[in-house]
Amino acid sequence: MVSSAMKAEMEEYLGRVPSWIEALPEPAADHCWKTVRDLQLGETELAQREKALVGLGAAAAIQCPYCVHFHTEEAKLEDATDEELAEAIAVASDVRFFSSVLHGAEVDHETFVSETADIVEHVEDQRMQAAGDD
Repeated sequence: MVSSAMKAEMEEYLGRVPSWIEALPEPAADHCWKTVRDLQLGETELAQREKALVGLGAAAAIQCPYCVHFHTEEAKLEDATDEELAEAIAVASDVRFFSSVLHGAEVDHETFVSETADIVEHVEDQRMQAAGDD
């Protein structure tokens, strides 16, 4: 059960105390709300719109209909377009797909890290060359 102080905060932030909060065990309830409040709803390095799109992508990847619904609505509140919502979902599905390939094929992690460093270096070089062309 969430504390009275946290219920008051939820009502201020959300206009109500969501029913799902009661599913949390008492020792975790206040902490869970503080995490949502400070990380997802608070001012952080990511803009609220970015966090909503990240949340949507993660929700799609873990296939959680509750989270997909919430983060879709959250992203819409931040003026995300249907195309941006679709892209966030597609990027997440692409990451999940290739994670499955890499794990299933048991690709060597050290080789992957080395190849990624080479790719990053190449892209940086291309960007520097393009900036020099301006």
